[in-house]
Amino acid sequence: MGVGRCPVSSNYRALFCDLRTDQLIDVLPLHGLGLDDWIGKSGSASGTIPIPNAGMAARVRAAVQPARTALWIERGRDLWWGGILWTATLNSDARGFLSMAVQAGTFDSYLDHRRLLDTQTATGADQFDIARALVDYAQRTPGGDIGIEYDDHLSRVARDRTYSRYDMAPIRDLLDQLSRVDGGFEWRIAVHRDPGTGRRVKRLQLGHPVIRGAATEIVLDHPGPVLAYAWPVDGTQRATAWQSRGASTNANQTSESTPLLSTLLVADDDIAAGWPRLDGASDYSTVENQTVLDAHARGDFTAARRPHTIPEITVALDRTMLSPALLGSTIRLRIRDLWHQLDERYRVVGLSIAPPERGRPETARLYLEVP
Repeated sequence: MGVGRCPVSSNYRALFCDLRTDQLIDVLPLHGLGLDDWIGKSGSASGTIPIPNAGMAARVRAAVQPARTALWIERGRDLWWGGILWTATLNSDARGFLSMAVQAGTFDSYLDHRRLLDTQTATGADQFDIARALVDYAQRTPGGDIGIEYDDHLSRVARDRTYSRYDMAPIRDLLDQLSRVDGGFEWRIAVHRDPGTGRRVKRLQLGHPVIRGAATEIVLDHPGPVLAYAWPVDGTQRATAWQSRGASTNANQTSESTPLLSTLLVADDDIAAGWPRLDGASDYSTVENQTVLDAHARGDFTAARRPHTIPEITVALDRTMLSPALLGSTIRLRIRDLWHQLDERYRVVGLSIAPPERGRPETARLYLEVP
């Protein structure tokens, strides 16, 4: 996925803050800005800070501390991106000019770096409450509170879960596994500015079965504000049969160990319609409960029977009313060309921003979920 590499537009500002307190450290120039955000995986931001003199070197040294610095991107007065700066590379060219290349991940990437080290059990609990309890676990630890907030709405889907401390599982993995079972949900950590106080907010966003954005529908046309599009069709992830593998069920160390297996699922109607047998499998080495494993298998099989096509469209931002708040929202896309006579609605599941550069307008690349 490519994004523009150019000096950042004057409409954009890069704020470097302390991760735990969100106290502003500095506002630094960030050239070659590229940023994206997604539902279902971490987004990223990258760019290069020029270091032309000793004063700027001192400012960069103070502000850029990977794994400790939060990076916020503003466009005008609106927050368009927020996350954690994870890597920084100091570069010197042949003429001795210095620069610092930085890369950051959205705030959910923090949960990749936190592990569950105490056994947690939930019985008949709403799956949203289990998700919030995992985030609470991460933030209750001394030094672990990075200010992630949430509301208390429910999915009305009850789950039983036991997470063993001996697995030392990353909390991100536990959230992803919980969300992807049959009847699961979507989650992300969204950012916005509080309209009353101006405070920067990190919010755990949960949606069952999916996250829904603003109700206002945007119509995008090609030809028109849609400058280009790509429409992939991928059969490599398709399956017409599925089985998932769980934890070992053999407590006797002297005999051969065998894993728990889910019920074998076969799409007989697909095969009868002419599709070939295509086997798929998934591993859940910490799952010891047959019901839970079967729910994982059904969720995986549903996704594999009809793999999501993710078209992408490139839109001129100066000709539309788009923002990162569009994630989860529905757009109406109309395409008229040799291939398509299209007028359909799609949900936005990914967004990539390219600031303007010489001869090219500011653009947004939208990644769409086909119904």
